[in-house]
Amino acid sequence: MLDIDTLQKFDVQGMYKVYDIWPQIAREQYETDLNGIDFGEISHVVFAGMGGSGTIGDVFSSILSKTNIHVDVIKGYVLPKTVDSKSLVITTSVSGNTKETLNILNIASDLKCKTIAFSDDGKMQKICSEKGINYRKIVMKHSPRASFPAFLFGILRVLEPFLPINKSDIIDSLDTLEKQRENISSTYLIDENTALSLAYWISEIPLIYYPWGLQATAIRFKNSLQENARHYRRCHGSLS
Repeated sequence: MLDIDTLQKFDVQGMYKVYDIWPQIAREQYETDLNGIDFGEISHVVFAGMGGSGTIGDVFSSILSKTNIHVDVIKGYVLPKTVDSKSLVITTSVSGNTKETLNILNIASDLKCKTIAFSDDGKMQKICSEKGINYRKIVMKHSPRASFPAFLFGILRVLEPFLPINKSDIIDSLDTLEKQRENISSTYLIDENTALSLAYWISEIPLIYYPWGLQATAIRFKNSLQENARHYRRCHGSLS
């Protein structure tokens, strides 16, 4: 069974300490003083970002999948041609220097789309300042991939005025995170730790299947294996 000394040996940067406080980071970010914004009537939302930032777009796509808002998640350089005056383009780059996302930001600005950007400084903040684009700074926690809850709940906070999401659902998700932490924390390195059980179970290259509507969860899990465990796998969705 894993012990804390072995954990520290392989995780020399102490990322596990950040994962341990994800629920705290999420709640603090949601309760922060980031100003919300209402863009009025929106029929089309485009989330642009790469890697973990792109996964945030996947999560919002799942959240909005049962609404009348059309959602695109762009992990590249080009905006869809369906973008118009009723489109909202949301660009996310933890570093603020992701080339693909910066290109999307500049295109959206040139097209006069409703636009908002999120980063922890970088070129993105500079472009927004120069072009008068809505911008919100969210501080990176340890690394881009470890900053996932900070950016997810920070963006939820800012977009809450126009998103068709119940505040009670957001609070429930924060409560659930805190309860789950007790079962997967680095202070609970025993057989009953769900995260450890899953890690031991994955002995070879896994093939990830997911039910319809949970694509974002599957992608995030795949990314975590690739980035943290240097493990390669494919991800497949089911049709039912």
